[in-house]
Amino acid sequence: MAAVLAAAGLLVTGMTAAHADTAPTAATATTTGSETDTPSLVTGLSEEAAGTGSAADAARGHLKAKKSRYHIADTSAKDLSAVSTDSEGGKETVRLQQKYKGVDVLGGQYLVRMTKKDGKRTVTGTSGNYFTKLKLDSVSPKVSEQTAIERAIGAVTSQLGGTPLHVPAKGEKADSKTLTGKAVDVTILPQGTGVLTRHVTVTGTNPADGTAVKQEVYVDAHSGFPVMQYSGIQTFGSTASAASAASGAADGSATLPADAAPAAAPSFVVKGSGIRYNGEKADLNLYKGSDGTYQMYDYGFRDAADPYNGPLLQTWDARGVDVSAASGAWPSAAKIFKSATPDVGADFTDSGAVDAHWAANKVYAYYKNHFGRKGLDDKDGFMYSLVGVTANGQPYNNAFWDGGKMVYGQGGDGFRTFSADTDVVGHEMTHGVVEHTANLVYAGQSGAMNEALADYFGNAIDLEANGQSMDDPDAGLLGEDLCTTLSPRECALRDLNDGHTTSKDFIGTSYRGDSGGVHLNSTIFSGALWDMRQDLGADFADKVVYRALSAYMTPLDGFTEGRAAVIAAAQELGATKAQLTIVKRSFAAHGIVPGWEQALGVDTDTILSKDNVAGTGVGAGGGKYAVSRSNEDGSEPYSVWVGNTSGKGQPQLVSANNGNYNVYATTDGKNVAWAEYAFDAVKIHVRPVGSGVDKVVDGIGANVNSVTLNGDVLAYSYVNPRSGLTQVRYVNIKSGATTELSTNPVMVTALPSVHDGKIAYAKMWAESDGYKLGVEVFDTVTGKKQLMPIDKSAVYGLGQTAFTDDGVFWVEDGDGTDSGQAAVMRADADGTNRTTVVPESGAGALYAYQLTASDDAVTVLTLPPATSWANETLPKLYQVAPDGKGGAQRVSCNRGDQVYPAADTGQRVLWLDGTTGYTNLVKRDRPAGKC
Repeated sequence: MAAVLAAAGLLVTGMTAAHADTAPTAATATTTGSETDTPSLVTGLSEEAAGTGSAADAARGHLKAKKSRYHIADTSAKDLSAVSTDSEGGKETVRLQQKYKGVDVLGGQYLVRMTKKDGKRTVTGTSGNYFTKLKLDSVSPKVSEQTAIERAIGAVTSQLGGTPLHVPAKGEKADSKTLTGKAVDVTILPQGTGVLTRHVTVTGTNPADGTAVKQEVYVDAHSGFPVMQYSGIQTFGSTASAASAASGAADGSATLPADAAPAAAPSFVVKGSGIRYNGEKADLNLYKGSDGTYQMYDYGFRDAADPYNGPLLQTWDARGVDVSAASGAWPSAAKIFKSATPDVGADFTDSGAVDAHWAANKVYAYYKNHFGRKGLDDKDGFMYSLVGVTANGQPYNNAFWDGGKMVYGQGGDGFRTFSADTDVVGHEMTHGVVEHTANLVYAGQSGAMNEALADYFGNAIDLEANGQSMDDPDAGLLGEDLCTTLSPRECALRDLNDGHTTSKDFIGTSYRGDSGGVHLNSTIFSGALWDMRQDLGADFADKVVYRALSAYMTPLDGFTEGRAAVIAAAQELGATKAQLTIVKRSFAAHGIVPGWEQALGVDTDTILSKDNVAGTGVGAGGGKYAVSRSNEDGSEPYSVWVGNTSGKGQPQLVSANNGNYNVYATTDGKNVAWAEYAFDAVKIHVRPVGSGVDKVVDGIGANVNSVTLNGDVLAYSYVNPRSGLTQVRYVNIKSGATTELSTNPVMVTALPSVHDGKIAYAKMWAESDGYKLGVEVFDTVTGKKQLMPIDKSAVYGLGQTAFTDDGVFWVEDGDGTDSGQAAVMRADADGTNRTTVVPESGAGALYAYQLTASDDAVTVLTLPPATSWANETLPKLYQVAPDGKGGAQRVSCNRGDQVYPAADTGQRVLWLDGTTGYTNLVKRDRPAGKC
C-alpha cells in the first residue's frame, strides 16, 4: 500500500506484504506491513456473528468482539460505514469503508464474509485494508477549496503541457482555458500516519490534441501541493491518445434526458433482429414506442410479475458526438437508435449498434446466470451504451467506461466501431462490475488488475456468446474482430496467452502515460487467470475469479494481494489440493510470487532508493545533486536533500521539514534552490550548499513547475491562474530584483535554462498571421534579448532548453508531420552558428522530447509515439557530444521509465528510474552504448 501511494505521481507498485502460499487462518493471518496491525486476509473461520440486525451490523459486531485479532478501535457506523452487502447463495459479503474522524481513507476497505442460515450468521473470513497507524491532529483542511482547485488545475495543465511547446490549433487562442475543477471531498491518503488531502476532479479538453480530460487530483490540505493525480478513464485500448494520462472520462454523474428510461412493461418487448459485423444474424430485444418505431431499449430480463423493476439496457446513437461531450455529461446530440421495422437495417450494422445492443444483453445474461449478479451495480440499475463517438471529427479508435455508461468510438483507419467485438463490450461493462465491487483504483498495479479482470471476463463472455472453444489458437485474443483488413492475430490489442511475466515484462512506468501501466502490465495478471481457466475449466475458474473480485479484493490491491485473493476464493469454493496447486502454479508461471518486485535488475548506480516523490524533478551541477525526498512510506511532505553525484557520503537536508512540500530542487554546485508549496503561496528558496542561510527570494500565488539556477540568476516557470499559460519569472538572488519575461499576458514563456547571467527559454507569441515559436536568450545584465536562428513560420514545436559554455541547445520539431521525431539544435548565445546536433529525420534521428546538457555531453530524453504501451515506447535516455559527432548512444538499458534527467559534469547524468517499480534516483558516468 505504501508503495502504491508513495510513488503516486511517478511510479506505482503494489503492497509489499508477503502472503503465505496457503491462505492463512485466523491463527496465522498475515498483515499488510507497517501501515497496519489489522490482518489483510483471514480464512477458515466458523464464528457466530456477534452483531444483530443488518449484515453490516453483524460484520461490525464481529470486528468489535475480536478486537485483539483485528485491532480496530472504533467499529461504529461513523468510522466503519457500510459500502455494500453482496448476497449470493446464502453467503453475504459486507464491504466496510474506513473513516478517520469521519473522513474517508483512500483504499481503506475491510470485508467480512458470512453465511446466513435460519436467521443466524456465521463469519467465515475477513480481508482488506484497515490502517491502524493513522494519527492526524486535525481533519480540517488549511487550504481552501478554491486554492485546491487552482492548484489541481495548474498541476494537470503542467502535466498536459510538459514539452515540447506547440502552437495552438488554427482558430484557437493561446489563453483559452480548457480545464475546470470540482472539489469532490476531503480524503486521507493512508501513507504513514496519514496525509489529509482535498480531492479535486479536473475535467475539460486537452489543448494539445482536443481529447477529453478527467484527472483525479489529491491536493495536500496543509500546503496545497498536488501529491497525487491519475486519469479517470478506463479504456479498452491503449492507443497513444486514449491511454495517456491526459485522456479522461466522466464520473457517471451525467444528467440523462427525460426519455432515457421510458416506462414500459415486458409486454412491450419486441423481438427484432439485425446483422452483426461478422455477418451473423442476431436476435434483438427492442421496444415499440408510441411513434411506432422500434427502439433499442432491452427490457428482456424484466419479471412479468413486477414489470417496472429490473434491468434496462439502452443503446444510443452518438455518431457525430465528440468524445469530450460524452465524458461527464449526457450529450444532447445523442438519440436512442430507432428503426421503422423490428428487423433493423444495414445502418444499424455499420454503426455498431447491433453488436453493442446484442452484446450488452449477453454480458448481463453471463453475470446473472453464472453468479446471480443483477447488472453492473447488482441492483439492476439502467445500463447505457453510447455508440459512434469521434475525436475532433476524426475516428476515435477506443472505448471506455466512464463511471456511468459505456462509450464506443466510431472507428476508422482500418478499425470498425469499437463495439464490433463482444470482448470489448464485455470488457467495458466489467469495468462497471469492478467499480461496484472491489473498485480497484485505476493506476499502477491495482489499475493493471482492473484491466486484467475486465479482459478476463470480457474474453469469457465473448467465448461463451460466440460459441468459441478455449482450444482455438485465437481464443485468448482481445479486440481481434475490430479490424477491417487485418487478421485476428494482427488486429488484436492484447493476448491473454502472450506469456508475459513480472521478471521479463513488468514495466515500472509513470502516470505520464497509461496511468502507471494499467494496460502495459495487465496481461501479467490476466495471463495467470487465463492459464488457470484453461487448466481448471471455465465454470470453476470464473466462479473463483468472481468471488475473489467481489468478496476479497479492495481498491489498492496489487498483484501479490490479487494472487492471495484468488487462492483464498478457490479454497472457500472447495478447491482440491490439486486445484490449488494449479492456481498457485498459474501465478508462479507469470512471476507473481511474494517478493517478485525485488528480482528486477538494473545497470545503474543507485544514489537514493525509494525516493518516494511525485514529478518534482532532479537538479545537478558541480558534482552535487538536489532532489526532493519523502520518508520510506511516502507519508512525509517532501523536503530537499543535496548530495554528491558520485554517490559518496551522506545526503544533506537543506530545506525545512515543516509540513509543506519543498519541490523542483536545482543546484549549480554552489547554491541550491527550490519551491515551497504553502497554503497561501508558493515560496522560492535559495541557500548555499553546505552551511548557510536559507533565504526566501520570491513568492507567487500560482503553481510553480520548474526552478533553475546558475550563479546569481534563478529562473522559474509557473502556470498563470488567470490565463492558464506557462510563464517565466527570474530573480537576481543577490539584489532580490524580479522580472517577468513575458511582455504581455498572452505570451507564453517556458522551459528556461540559465548560464553566466543569461536565460534561454522557449516562447510563443501572436503575430497577424498566427502564433509563432522561438527560442530567446535574455541577458540579465544588459537587458538585451536575442532570438535564436529558427524559422518561426515553419517550426511546429519546441522542447526544453539547455545552456552551457558550448551555447544554447533546444529540441525543435520542424513540421509536425513526421512520425514524431524532433531535432536537437545548438547555436551560440548571440544567435550565430546554428548547428544540428541530432537530425530530425534520417539516420541518427531520435524522438527527442527533453534534454539536459553539460559542457561535454547532451543527454536527450526520447518519447516515441505509441499505439500501444511497451518498453520501447517508454521514455529513454540517449547521449550525444555537443557537436553531434559520433551519433547518440543509449545512456542505460534499464527497463522502465527514465525521467527527469539532470546533467552533471562530464558525461555523468542522474535521473529518476522506475524499472524496479519504485522511484529511485540513479546515475551513470558514461553511456551504456547499445541495448
